[in-house]
Amino acid sequence: MAGGRPSKYKPEYCKQAKKLAFLGATDKELADFFEVEEKTINNWKKEHPEFLQSLNEAKAEADAIVVKSLFKRAIGYSHPAVKIFQRNTFRKKLAPLNEDMPEEEDAIEDTDEMSDALVVPYTEYYPPDTTACIFWLKNRDRENWRDKIDQEVTGKDGGPIQYEQVVDKPPVETPEQWQERVQRQLEAKGRNLPH
Repeated sequence: MAGGRPSKYKPEYCKQAKKLAFLGATDKELADFFEVEEKTINNWKKEHPEFLQSLNEAKAEADAIVVKSLFKRAIGYSHPAVKIFQRNTFRKKLAPLNEDMPEEEDAIEDTDEMSDALVVPYTEYYPPDTTACIFWLKNRDRENWRDKIDQEVTGKDGGPIQYEQVVDKPPVETPEQWQERVQRQLEAKGRNLPH
């Protein structure tokens, strides 16, 4: 920018902006962080290609993680997990289910900090989520899954629709005839229609 105010831009902003963009920061939020106007962020994108590239890379990485998570949620998934029990409470709760109680050697123990704890590994399962499935399909296969269905109506052989104007029969009485009929009815009752 020749002749204008010196830019507040610094090369280290690329790294900071990338971290913020990865966390979902908008241009407005970036501007607030760098204490500049939003239009300055847009100028930096134009004037410093490395700044724009860092934002685009971060957004693409974050989007990829979200897509992967959405996909996993849509199809269901499982992962290893552990439950931690107090040893004597665990034994009391499982006493009626002796056949299901894990052997001492199957449990993982930390004898230094949790001498009274029993850590039991298991697999946590998350079933497919209908909402995630619908969202995925509506965005990935719009032609078959979107809510709005385009319907095109055409005439014979794809041509324009032919129509014919049909005129209904004229009314049984004209307005003048109606007025005369009402006047006669009123006169029969001793009244007149106002003019």
